[in-house]
Amino acid sequence: MLYREAGDFKTSYKDDSQTFPIQMDRWGYYAILAIAFIAVPLVINDYWASAVLLPFLIYAIAALGLNVLTGFCGQVSLGTGGFMAVGAYACYKLMTTFPEVSILVHVVLAGGITALVGVLFGLPSLRIKGFYLAVATLAAQFFLVWLFNKVGWFYNYSASGQISAPERTVIGLAVTGPVATPAVKYLVCLSFLVASAWIVRNLTRGSVGRKWMAIRDMDIAAEIIGVNPLASKLTAFAVSSFFVGISGALFFSVYLGAVEVGEVFGIQKSFLVLFMIIIGGLGSIFGSFAGAAFIVLLPVFLKNVLVGGLGWATDLAAHLEIMILGGLIVTFLILEPHGLAQLWRVSKEKLRLWPFPH
Repeated sequence: MLYREAGDFKTSYKDDSQTFPIQMDRWGYYAILAIAFIAVPLVINDYWASAVLLPFLIYAIAALGLNVLTGFCGQVSLGTGGFMAVGAYACYKLMTTFPEVSILVHVVLAGGITALVGVLFGLPSLRIKGFYLAVATLAAQFFLVWLFNKVGWFYNYSASGQISAPERTVIGLAVTGPVATPAVKYLVCLSFLVASAWIVRNLTRGSVGRKWMAIRDMDIAAEIIGVNPLASKLTAFAVSSFFVGISGALFFSVYLGAVEVGEVFGIQKSFLVLFMIIIGGLGSIFGSFAGAAFIVLLPVFLKNVLVGGLGWATDLAAHLEIMILGGLIVTFLILEPHGLAQLWRVSKEKLRLWPFPH
C-alpha cells in the first residue's frame, strides 16, 4: 500500500527502460537531489562537512570507479590508493603550472591522466587474472607511492615532501584553500558525484557495460561471441581509473588541502575502497553509495556512542571498528555476496507485495 506501481503504465520502450521505471522511485530520486543540492548547503557546518559529507561524496566516486573494474568487469584491483595518488599529484601539478585554468578543469584532467596510467598498469590483465592480477595491481600501488615519494618533481621539490593546494575559485567562490566554505566544497564534490554516477549508469546499461559483464561472467565465451577482451578490459581500467583519479584530486584539493602520499594514499586506502564495494554490493551503483556511507559513518557512530557517550578509550573504539568491519565483510561474502544493494532490492520487492503473503 505504501509502495506500489499499479496504474503506472508504460507506453514506449523508452519509458520502460528508464533507470527508475516506477514513478514513486523517480519522485524519491528527485526529492533526494533537491534536498542534497538545496537544503543541505543551507545547514552544513565544518564538522558535518569534514567528518561525514565530504568523505562520503569522495569515497563514493572512488567506489564507483572500482566497481566498474571489479564489480562490472570482474578484474580485481588492489591499486586504488595508488591511482588516487596519481589523481592528487596530477591535480597539484596542473594547479601550480596553469594557475589561470579552472580547478574543475584540473580535476577532470587529473582523472584523464590517471586513466592513462590505469591503462598502462591494466595491460597485465590481458594475460593474468584473479589472484595474480590482484598482485600485479598491488605492485602498482607500491610503485606509485614510491615514485611520488622519491621524485621531487612531483611535489615541486618541497622540503617536507608534502603537496598543498593553492587557493582557487569558481565563479568568484573559493573552492580550495582555508577560506573555502563547507557549502561550496560540498556542492563541488556533490556535482562530481552526480555526474560520475550518471556516466557510470549509462555506460553499464549500454554496449560497453554489456561487454564488461560478459568478460566478468566468462571471458572465453565472451571472446567467442565477438567481444574483444583487449578493448573491454583496457576500457574498464581506463574508466575506473578516471573516476578514481577524480576522487583522489578532490580528496587532495577540496577535502584535505595538503597530503603526503605515504600517509594518505597507502595500501590501507586501497583496501578501504575495496571493502566499500564488498559491503555495498559488487556490480551495483547503489552499492557504491551504500558501502561508502557505511564505511564513513561507522567510525563516526562508534566515536560518538562509545567514546563520547559511554566513555570508552579511543584506541578501544578503533579496534572495535576494525573487528566489526572484518566480521561484516566475512558475513556478506558468505551470506549475501551482493551486499547492501541486494538487501535493498529484496526489501523493495517485499514492500511492493505487503501486506499480501510472499
